[in-house]
Amino acid sequence: MIRTSRRLASIDAFRAITMLLMIFVNDLELVEKVPKWLEHAADGEDRLGLADTVFPAFLFIVGLSIPFAIRGLESKGMSMNGILGNILSRSFALLVMGIYAVNYEEYTTGPAVIGQYAWLLLATIAWFFIWLNYPPEWSGVRKWALRSAGILLLLILAFIYKGGTPAKPHWMETFWYGILGLIGWAYLCCALLYLYIRDRLVPLAIAFLFFLGLSIASNAHGWLFKVLPDHEWMWWMSSGGLPAFTMAGVMTGIFYSRWIEQGRAQQSLVRMWLIAPVLLVVGFVLRPLGGIAKLGDTPSWILICTAISIASFGILAYVVDLKGKDKWYSIIRPAGTSTLTCYLLSYIHYCIFKMLPASCRLPLVLRSGDIGLIKSAVFAFLIVWLTGALEKGKIRLSV
Repeated sequence: MIRTSRRLASIDAFRAITMLLMIFVNDLELVEKVPKWLEHAADGEDRLGLADTVFPAFLFIVGLSIPFAIRGLESKGMSMNGILGNILSRSFALLVMGIYAVNYEEYTTGPAVIGQYAWLLLATIAWFFIWLNYPPEWSGVRKWALRSAGILLLLILAFIYKGGTPAKPHWMETFWYGILGLIGWAYLCCALLYLYIRDRLVPLAIAFLFFLGLSIASNAHGWLFKVLPDHEWMWWMSSGGLPAFTMAGVMTGIFYSRWIEQGRAQQSLVRMWLIAPVLLVVGFVLRPLGGIAKLGDTPSWILICTAISIASFGILAYVVDLKGKDKWYSIIRPAGTSTLTCYLLSYIHYCIFKMLPASCRLPLVLRSGDIGLIKSAVFAFLIVWLTGALEKGKIRLSV
């Protein structure tokens, strides 16, 4: 029997595939003549590109992992307060990274001490110093010396930061929280709900419907603005879409583990595959409310991407958990076990790439069209390979 207090191979496989795709679609921004179906839909477009499904899938996986992670901490004897502290510290780390990443976008090279990409590169290095999973045999002094160096570096970077324009510079602000910060808010919300609600699916489903309702209200002729004129306090929910994906993952994880414990895992997967088309149909029914649009955080986008995530996880759970066929994804496994490390390595590459002179970059023919797509795919696999090499050297983030 599968022990549901431990991480499941299917979740790692799903996370690895999703992270590989995330690196791939992010690198497509450096490629010319990319097929439209691979890219994000533009603002105002009513369509779904592959890139529009990746972030929802990752948020779904974040929720999928929450029940197993919290049960795992409990099995190690961690108290309720200890688990709460773990949730808060992980959320804080993601929010800090997100805030720095977003402010890099507003960085100005006018009155600044260092360049934009050098600033982000140093910030990323600082994150590794602070949140690296240091070997247990290292002394506490050694660990805290490196963590303190990382904290000091972040403080220095904040002190020298200049954003805006050279004519009107400003200090760091929370314009939005970036990908990492949005993950942090969604994780914080849903992990806290699960911590106190636990495996009761009805109240968790009510929370999901509440988040979905926010998206419906904000896209239905401004209902949200009429019902809650002072709704700015809910900015962290991003109109409900992001925590909705995560809560859908939480419920799927509970549903799946419950049937595993009853020895009926295959029946649970059949039910997932039946639920997915229902969500898909409802998503298309709600299409008049803003269309299928990631940038609009529309209910159609939420439900269709949730359906895709549930169906995808069901397939992977059948292949990996039930049939035991997990060797096929060993080449990308590090993206599922050292996920944040993998993601941040792409940051480091991007900063170094941008700081290199144009003469050191690939010619246009190698970053355009089909050849450019192959280049991005190779790059994604190389980042995962490097993550695996670092993982073998016990270099991975603990967040």
